[in-house]
Amino acid sequence: MPYANLFSQDGLNNTIDRINNLSPSTEANWGKMSVDQMLAHCNVAYDMCYDESLPKAKGIKLWLLKLLIKNQVAGEKPYPKNGRTAPEFIISDKRDFEVEKAKLIAYMQQTQQHGEAMFDGKESVSLGKLTAKEWNTTFSKHLDHHLRQFGV
Repeated sequence: MPYANLFSQDGLNNTIDRINNLSPSTEANWGKMSVDQMLAHCNVAYDMCYDESLPKAKGIKLWLLKLLIKNQVAGEKPYPKNGRTAPEFIISDKRDFEVEKAKLIAYMQQTQQHGEAMFDGKESVSLGKLTAKEWNTTFSKHLDHHLRQFGV
């Protein structure tokens, strides 16, 4: 399944338009998260990309994650509804919708401005080095999954 190219202005704008169709009262079509929790959940992927202080997986853990998880995260196949998520991505408290939305859009714009060249070969906290295409799929697929969860 092709996902939006978030490195392109059109792909970025289309995804931001979808996010802007959310409101604090938007209900999920499936799952347990509220819309504010979903936005915070989506921000975790960007936090993990940009926060250099986070420890990177190494050794056997990295090998296992690359073997068992990488294709699920960076591959083309869509996420299933109600799938499991890593503990770091679980948001259980209430969040400020506007703050989380603004943070997500700012992260997306920052990523687009950095461009594909910066991401080609950039190391992921949990999956090792990824290509720009894998980074785009990781971000775009995750966002698309949750935006569809909330009907946008």
